[in-house]
Amino acid sequence: MKILTQKGLCQVAKEFCLTYSGVYTKEIFGITDGKAIGTYVEHLFKDFLKEKYGIVEGSSSNGIDLPHENTDIKVTSIIQPQSSCPYKNSRQKVYGLGYNILLFVYRKEDDLRVKKGTLHFVNCSFIKSERTSDYQTTRGIKDILLRNGNADDIFAFLNDRQVPGDEILLMNLAEEIVKNPPKIGYLTISNALQWRLQYSRVVNLNQIVQGISTIVNNVGQ
Repeated sequence: MKILTQKGLCQVAKEFCLTYSGVYTKEIFGITDGKAIGTYVEHLFKDFLKEKYGIVEGSSSNGIDLPHENTDIKVTSIIQPQSSCPYKNSRQKVYGLGYNILLFVYRKEDDLRVKKGTLHFVNCSFIKSERTSDYQTTRGIKDILLRNGNADDIFAFLNDRQVPGDEILLMNLAEEIVKNPPKIGYLTISNALQWRLQYSRVVNLNQIVQGISTIVNNVGQ
């Protein structure tokens, strides 16, 4: 069995996009439910990965798709590139979700003549764990620290940003931030019973960011 590295995973993802983009199938014809399409792509990709590396992923306690690679697969439409994930703790908004994301963004078309549908993968990106935090929150934290801000300033900022948690939790988080400043994240994370993740900043990324690999980028095509 081959050892799967991050580079290898990205290469397989690229091959997958090139292989299945534009291929018409009856399985997704007429389907508009994003969750159903996401499940379809995830299973298809796992089968593709298994062919290349012989990998059979087992169950994971934290519910991610590729636990051995500490990576979750996210599939979303280019119309509104977003998804959700379980809320674990408020630190996720500052320090990231705790796992990597392999993101597939598609544009769907149906051919009424043959009653088949296809997905065009317009973007595929690999986002390392430390870049899966909230952009505005981490950007604001960096700006405060650059202006010699202290834990009280960070605490007030977290309150203003409505980061979930009581005063003790947020003050502890603020003190941790001063000692260990986070990297700037590239997701938009909205508060809810589940985190709502939005990926437009990653999809439209036009610069090199350490920790984010653009595997496929056909957004403008």
